[in-house]
Amino acid sequence: MKTAIVTDSTAYLPEETRKALNIHMVSLQVTFGSHSHREEDLTEEAFYQKAKEEFPKTSQPPLGEFVTLFNELSGSHDEIVSIHLSSGISGTYAGSQQAAEMVNGIDVYSFDSELTCALQGFYVVKAAKMAENGADAQTILNELNEMKKSLRAYFMVEDLKHLQRGGRLSSAQALIGGMLQIKPILHFQEKVIIPFEKVRTRKKAMNRIVDLLKEDSKDGQKLQATIIHANRPEEAKQWCKELGIACPDVDFEISYFGPVIGTHLGEGAMGLGWVKK
Repeated sequence: MKTAIVTDSTAYLPEETRKALNIHMVSLQVTFGSHSHREEDLTEEAFYQKAKEEFPKTSQPPLGEFVTLFNELSGSHDEIVSIHLSSGISGTYAGSQQAAEMVNGIDVYSFDSELTCALQGFYVVKAAKMAENGADAQTILNELNEMKKSLRAYFMVEDLKHLQRGGRLSSAQALIGGMLQIKPILHFQEKVIIPFEKVRTRKKAMNRIVDLLKEDSKDGQKLQATIIHANRPEEAKQWCKELGIACPDVDFEISYFGPVIGTHLGEGAMGLGWVKK
């Protein structure tokens, strides 16, 4: 049984990782005015610079891109596990399901990560390593569902207007948050982004997220964690150093909020996610 692993561009996995683990990818779209771009074709720096001048829009991968990829994989694989960002914020997962019904000769199993970014990538990398070792789709899906039990992700935004403009936060919430300088800690619940706690400053928000990590890593629990930033690489590096001292039993890496997710969170957003090793 040979199983292919597919994901989308919002997992923000480096190209070398995808090549090394035979991970296949479809790309979401980012549009400035009348010009649409595949997300993977936009660098982080270029996107955030352009977004200062014009508010972008995002869209899921074209259905035909899924169908073409699934058909190509049917010639060399028996099954596909297709792992995508939360169905509560994008139609990408639904697109993979629809495409699965349009191809013959291969079974496609779509998996809703119920979040996005590097945490979605945790699932993808795990699935790809299992597939390399000969695991079938159902065995992989069972493991991914087990991972969900320990996976946590919290983030904060610099400005609530991006979430409001993208339809992820009401106008009233954005206005009140801006007036009071509130930096809400956000997380995914039931596949959508909701406030976790309201904190008055950026530093307090980041400290509270660290407290949540410490709670999960107590008693020597080994965790894999990722710092995720929106065009704040130096701040992310500094936070990584501090976290390494505060949580020595946790393995840290650094990732980023790319163009699609950055459209809705805005420059300056910072997040931290982790899963049990």
